[in-house]
Amino acid sequence: MSDALDLEALVNRYLSTVAAGKAADVAALYAEDATLEDPVGCGEVHIGRQAIEGFYKTIEGAEVSSELLEFRAGGSEAAFLFALTVAGAMRIDVIEVMTFNGDGLVTSMKAYWGPENVTQL
Repeated sequence: MSDALDLEALVNRYLSTVAAGKAADVAALYAEDATLEDPVGCGEVHIGRQAIEGFYKTIEGAEVSSELLEFRAGGSEAAFLFALTVAGAMRIDVIEVMTFNGDGLVTSMKAYWGPENVTQL
């Protein structure tokens, strides 16, 4: 899985699935033994699909939209900047780095953002 267009399609699928708001659907995009750190430096790394599903439950049912702003790929990894808008009231600008396996599943995700990247609308 090294074609940049394929990776960009996977990232777009991920962002639209997050915006749809079903934790199980987002978790299904991850490999069984994947890791997730969001935000990096917060002290908790979620390991495994079940833990990742629990993480995404925090936005389940919320009105969420996402917009891909920048995308870069190399090998089986993608780095991208996107805006996540929650309930039309808050925007978070996030840089994520994802690694994908040969099946197109996410094996690791790290999200880089902090309070300085949150804007109240």
